[in-house]
Amino acid sequence: MTMPGNGQGADALRPHAEDAFAEELKVLAAADDKPRPTRWKLSPWAVATYLLGGTLADGSVITPKYVGPRRIVEVAVTTLATDRALLLLGVPGTAKTWVSEHLAAAVSGDSTLLVQGTAGTPEEAIRYGWNYARLLADGPSREALVPSPVMRAMAEGSTARVEELTRIPPDVQDSLITILSEKTLPVPELGQEVQAVRGFNLIATANDRDRGVNELSSALRRRFNTVVLPLPATADAEVDIVARRVDQMGRALDLPAVPEGLEEIRRVVTVFRELRDGVTADGRTKVKSPSGTLSTAEAISVVTGGLALAAHFGDGVLRPSDVAAGILGAVVRDPAADQVVWQEYLEAVVRERDGWKDFYRACREVTA
Repeated sequence: MTMPGNGQGADALRPHAEDAFAEELKVLAAADDKPRPTRWKLSPWAVATYLLGGTLADGSVITPKYVGPRRIVEVAVTTLATDRALLLLGVPGTAKTWVSEHLAAAVSGDSTLLVQGTAGTPEEAIRYGWNYARLLADGPSREALVPSPVMRAMAEGSTARVEELTRIPPDVQDSLITILSEKTLPVPELGQEVQAVRGFNLIATANDRDRGVNELSSALRRRFNTVVLPLPATADAEVDIVARRVDQMGRALDLPAVPEGLEEIRRVVTVFRELRDGVTADGRTKVKSPSGTLSTAEAISVVTGGLALAAHFGDGVLRPSDVAAGILGAVVRDPAADQVVWQEYLEAVVRERDGWKDFYRACREVTA
């Protein structure tokens, strides 16, 4: 079994960012001559370069991890260099988790200090728990205490991550207030506290589209600097994002190369953007929007699934028939209302579009 931090993550199905991009991080660290905050692996400039991509003075190419406004990344990185925590906010599929992971990897070299927020996340996941066998045998002690990822980050001066913060119950959310304001975590059972050392900070992600969301208290929200991650501004940018992520995932799954499927990737992105925006790309035809978000992340999933179909049941080339079922599943979440939206879009837009006849037939087949 591969454990976090043992340097074997490159063989994992989905390596951590610090493993998957270890060579780029190494090259950046060697070329980075700018001031680094205490315990940071890279300077803020190098962290931003790692996320946005670029060419270094020696010709080394750093691939983009995030395609979006540069200022957003600069504000996020600068926030982590202060004593304020960072909240990445956006609709589902805007790469909040992806950016969070890569920020932690570039800043601390470790993206695994993670709390996954759910409706059932207990306070122990953020503060600490106990090894009950030792607790019953010897009573409360540091040896019986089980530190949370946040406590470990405080002690090590690293970056902790809390995913889907607004899914966590409000009383559990508020256990972060003392940690973020006082930079301490009291352990009253031992009459002690853990003080955060320099380098510690926290990145949280949240969205307000899902049901069951718990709004942050005003006291907790004040402890964060909020950075909103937008949906890709242009179709070209979204196609680029989808192609890059599908290519990375496809290499791990031995799927066909992305370039041969760029036409279908652009088609999937076009469909998603038009249904999401409620108007066709040329602005001439209004369309109804379905109940789902049709995010970039969902487009990546549709294309990856299509590539798998092409690889295992086709000739290895991504075609309309490979993505049609995935698009239908992404669009039609509400069987009644969304089915009507999809049928109208097929007949009013797809059917009349030049070069889309094969796609129209494939969608009609899976819809029927």
